[in-house]
Amino acid sequence: MEKGRTGGRITRLTPGGEPITMHGHGVPLLMTIANEFESFLRVEEPLAPFTWLRLGGLAEFFAEPTSVDELTALVRRCHALKLPMKLLGSGSNLLVREEGVRGVVVRLEASPFSTASVEGARLKAGGGMPMAQLINEAVRNGLSGLEPLVGIPGTVGAALHANSGSQGGDIGQWTEKATVLTRAGEVLERTREEMVFAYRQSSLDELAILDATFLLEKEDAVQLTKRMQKQWIVKKAAQPMSHQRTACLFKNPRGMSASMLIEQAGLAGASVGGAQLSSRHANFVVVDEKATPQDVVKLLEKVRSRVVERLGVELETQLQIW
Repeated sequence: MEKGRTGGRITRLTPGGEPITMHGHGVPLLMTIANEFESFLRVEEPLAPFTWLRLGGLAEFFAEPTSVDELTALVRRCHALKLPMKLLGSGSNLLVREEGVRGVVVRLEASPFSTASVEGARLKAGGGMPMAQLINEAVRNGLSGLEPLVGIPGTVGAALHANSGSQGGDIGQWTEKATVLTRAGEVLERTREEMVFAYRQSSLDELAILDATFLLEKEDAVQLTKRMQKQWIVKKAAQPMSHQRTACLFKNPRGMSASMLIEQAGLAGASVGGAQLSSRHANFVVVDEKATPQDVVKLLEKVRSRVVERLGVELETQLQIW
């Protein structure tokens, strides 16, 4: 296969010089998208480097817009062309299949999507900001409420979508409003009254959460920092080592621990190919250099079926599989 540029256009040809089709899309569509958004869009981008598991195939198109205007223009174009779109956060809980992803994968890492500002007890943050950065920003400014979420990976947008939380509370309880982008390219504001937060889920299911405002409580920054550091130490001690390629498999059933259920089902240390359950936390999968996406999927299904069979509990998948 040959890839070339002529006058800013991208062409893809077979060795015989014939246009090729990618994931069922013809070359005209490929060129329309690639040429129109070439300043921030790439073709056939490997997705593995953007995930914690470092597994999986290519994105048909991969976009990293640098402004809300660029993002909305791309979304509207894709909507008109009926081209699927997916939003990629930090990749902490994502498994990409070997065959890759059809359509456009969007990553919001540019500063317009990842900056924060403080006004009184209100903290406004971009949806692409890492959760760790959000919590640090709150604590540094003497704003309490979010520090129990320390150690939760991912971005602000992903955390809001899943209403991420811990025993100390969840992100939804502090959320005052959010700006969202629909799959049709509309930018809308969701007020507190319009948002619904439940256990590990929320009504914020649009394509992207551009930003959110949190109404927090004033507290001494030094005391907040000490409390956050203690919580961080406790959480890290119970999770896989930071250098490992790992991801969490299942949501905790309300009032129960998925990790304990997995251990009670006799699955501690279970493995399939290069994927194995962590010895430090049975609800985490750790992969080695020989692992394939299919290894992880098979291990996940093995655990789910065994827990149902032995304990009668249906575990809900937390790992996103594309």
